[in-house]
Amino acid sequence: MLGNRKKAAPAVKNGAGTSKLKAIDPLRNLGVQDDDDVKQMLQGSSMVKVRSPRWQKQRTLKLLEDGVTVWCQSHKTSSRAKKQQSFSILEVECIREGCQSEMLRQLVGSVPEGQCLTVVFKGPRKSLDLLCQSQEEAQHWARGIRTLQERVENMTQKEKLDQYPNCCSIKVQTLLQMINIDLSDQYARSLFQKCDQSADGRLDHREIEVFCRELLRRPEIDAVFVRYSANGCVLSTVDLRDFLKDQGEDASLIHAQSLILTYELNEWAQKNQFMTPNGFTMYMLSKENCVFNPEHARVYQDMRRPLAHYFISSSHNTYLTKDQLTGDSSTEPYIRALSHGCRCVELDCWDGDKGEPVIYHGHTFTSKVPFVEVIETINEYAFKASPYPLILSLENHCSVEQQTIMAQQLQSILGDKLLTKPLNGLNCHNLPSPEDLKGKILVKGKKEHVVEECLLSASDFSSSDEDVSWTEGKPCPRKEERKPGVSKLSPELSELVVYTRSVPFQSFEQAAKKPTTEMSSFSESEALRHIKDSGMYFVRHNSHQLSRIYPSGQRLQSSNYNPQEMWNGGCQIVALNFQTPGEQMDLNHGRFLQNGHCGYILKPPFMCQLDTTFNPENVGGGPGHRPVLLTVRVISAQQLPKPDWDKPSSIVDPQVWVEIHGVPIDNNKKKTHHVDNNGFNPRWDCTFNFTVHIPDLALVRFMVEDYDYTSSNDFLGQYTLPFTSLRTGYRHVQLRKLDGSSLSPSSLFIHITVTPCKSSPYKSSAKSPARSLAKEP
Repeated sequence: MLGNRKKAAPAVKNGAGTSKLKAIDPLRNLGVQDDDDVKQMLQGSSMVKVRSPRWQKQRTLKLLEDGVTVWCQSHKTSSRAKKQQSFSILEVECIREGCQSEMLRQLVGSVPEGQCLTVVFKGPRKSLDLLCQSQEEAQHWARGIRTLQERVENMTQKEKLDQYPNCCSIKVQTLLQMINIDLSDQYARSLFQKCDQSADGRLDHREIEVFCRELLRRPEIDAVFVRYSANGCVLSTVDLRDFLKDQGEDASLIHAQSLILTYELNEWAQKNQFMTPNGFTMYMLSKENCVFNPEHARVYQDMRRPLAHYFISSSHNTYLTKDQLTGDSSTEPYIRALSHGCRCVELDCWDGDKGEPVIYHGHTFTSKVPFVEVIETINEYAFKASPYPLILSLENHCSVEQQTIMAQQLQSILGDKLLTKPLNGLNCHNLPSPEDLKGKILVKGKKEHVVEECLLSASDFSSSDEDVSWTEGKPCPRKEERKPGVSKLSPELSELVVYTRSVPFQSFEQAAKKPTTEMSSFSESEALRHIKDSGMYFVRHNSHQLSRIYPSGQRLQSSNYNPQEMWNGGCQIVALNFQTPGEQMDLNHGRFLQNGHCGYILKPPFMCQLDTTFNPENVGGGPGHRPVLLTVRVISAQQLPKPDWDKPSSIVDPQVWVEIHGVPIDNNKKKTHHVDNNGFNPRWDCTFNFTVHIPDLALVRFMVEDYDYTSSNDFLGQYTLPFTSLRTGYRHVQLRKLDGSSLSPSSLFIHITVTPCKSSPYKSSAKSPARSLAKEP
């Protein structure tokens, strides 16, 4: 029913004590009651909302007393418009001060730049461009939002709970959001009315307690509680320790006691070191008990290996907001990609009409964005999500003159961040590590000064290293551009290429003789052919040299290929259209979910050896072959959404797919039956078994859809994670939307076991996901 809950008001069971909630001013609890910026936000400000140079409307923005909600005045009455009338500071990705968005840049010279700011949201919501009445007012709002975000993030769960001691219906919803309890508006409203016995539109302390007890009513979790409880009423520290042991976690009494102190707020139970059913449910629904291993949420892998030993999160046509024929080009896709840990972005560079280079998809109707604006954006956001090196993949179609301007802008804007020469103490012909290159930006492109006679290969016609024909995605150069012996590169730009020199691929034999700092790009069809025909040799090639894969030009709508097939071949820079949601981007997000979401994932050891015999098309008994049995029991789901297009009165018929994505022998998927007319708390209790031969390469994807026997099923939500990041036991899976953003409160409740296959030498250990549960029902 709920997703990611932490401390809420405890339920009193059998008269065992009471809860005390102190009346605390929300702003005082946040520590901002005397903050000048927040005071200005509480008073409200009259601003101009800008959508275009011609569309500018007066709006009033005001921070509500809950300290997290900003209300934006609007006269529109549609339900969609009402949702846009307010936003939570928790939804904000960043605040950009000045004329930094494409829209506000059009107003440069006509408005004071210091009075402008842009609110960039997480997920698909459009950015909010604002023109304040003064520079001081703009600074108040920019600083104030950042301050509130920081304070909420640093609050304890108890402080969040105490935020609203006496709740009206509006504040209840804010309280739930603050303590990570998320409910649909309809259910929260009906439950509020049920608990508001005085019918005064408010909940007192006792009614809040009843409200929270109703929130935590989960029969399937209660069944687990009873199974481990010695008396069926409470869990002792010994009972809880036994449960944690079967979960494969720290099973010490000290850890059990700490969980009781964290999640059990019933004073009597806390004092006697017991956990009540409500406290247990709170723990089961917390982030601490999610299916993803929390140890993998930090950088835990060795970051001192050569770059070729890592999968690198990579974007194709990063500048595009939609398709590659008519979509807008913008700096904001760079912000979103970099904010999600992307470490290789693409810049398609062309001569601009005003003597300065621009970025767009050449010879199409896509709009153009100045190269300088993209570099300024990259400079600001390059290392906010990850400290490890960022690669700029230049698809260079510019004249020598404008290439020189590109080089000047790169150096002047990026400054010391730009890598311009080999690192001291390292062999200039060997690839350094992500740790060596921390905080550095690398330019990927051509380095030679003279283009040899044109051959019919993918990367010789221009400074771009992608295929040049329209059938493979790039425009064919004019005949005069193919003259042999004519320099097509600016020396200044060429000098900026250090460790990522683009060269045409000729053969694995020839590539093995070249420096590891040379790299090649392959179209998806070329890469697939190498993987299927010469899989072992491609893996060997990728053990010491970088390979970049890009989508076919026939994907006019910017659809994506399956990245898993490329990772199976050891390819590092598997570039996808980040702007296009779907299964392929789900896999990409899942692959880079681990290692602190830093954009670099260490490849398995058997893919990093020059003499490896690993072949993804024929795993046999070779390296990496350590099969395990994965057992997934899909128990239930909570608060599943309706499809966006659906009618308000309709009810979903959900079913769940459990999928394994890996080497061909591991690819498999199984589904539950569908449950009629229940998206709130459907139950399946379906158990699936999968044999996973190469766990180190496998991803596990949970996908929920609305069954429809008359037509195709509708996507409802999904979650993807690396097999090696799975945690065994009873877990919740927090679902994501089609665009990858959170779908909270929608979740799945599952049970997982992983055991070695009898024929495998693989042994389970305390640190391994291979842990079976003795008390699985």
